[in-house]
Amino acid sequence: MDLVLLYISRYGYVAISGLLAFGIIGLPVPDEMLMILVGYLSSKHVLHLPLVWLFSYIGSLCGMTISYWIGRSVGTTLIVRYGKWVGLSMEKYEKIQSWFHRYGRWTIFFSYFIPGVRHMAGYVSGISNMSLRPYLMICISAALLWTVVFISIGYFAGHHFLPNLPAFKRIS
Repeated sequence: MDLVLLYISRYGYVAISGLLAFGIIGLPVPDEMLMILVGYLSSKHVLHLPLVWLFSYIGSLCGMTISYWIGRSVGTTLIVRYGKWVGLSMEKYEKIQSWFHRYGRWTIFFSYFIPGVRHMAGYVSGISNMSLRPYLMICISAALLWTVVFISIGYFAGHHFLPNLPAFKRIS
């Protein structure tokens, strides 16, 4: 979290968008903690709440869109070529595809609230050749709810637990 704080202090709101996008793509960024942190910083008047919501929302949508396009562009090729090395046989791949075609829209929406699943939802949507428009409509609504919920947790309740964590002693 020290690195996250450093980026936010140097680059402000743009860092929030970038970190969220990179986190959703799959880099090791603690997305939920980031949003709780920026909510807390908003409650301390270090950041402005409406801008935090906006830039978090933008970062979330960018991450989901980029992962969708990566999945759509090279995902199937990677699965066919390298899937066996990670335990993903063609039979398992076809089962996942079938399941996703049946429940994919709900999976995308609820994946925002499940770490790890959120990171894979965009890739699987792209690999499954889901149309971009319905995918974006789901992401738009899910990203809005997700960002508002986690930023609000930090804003309204962050003062109860964040100051007790070592990385946050400096900002409380």
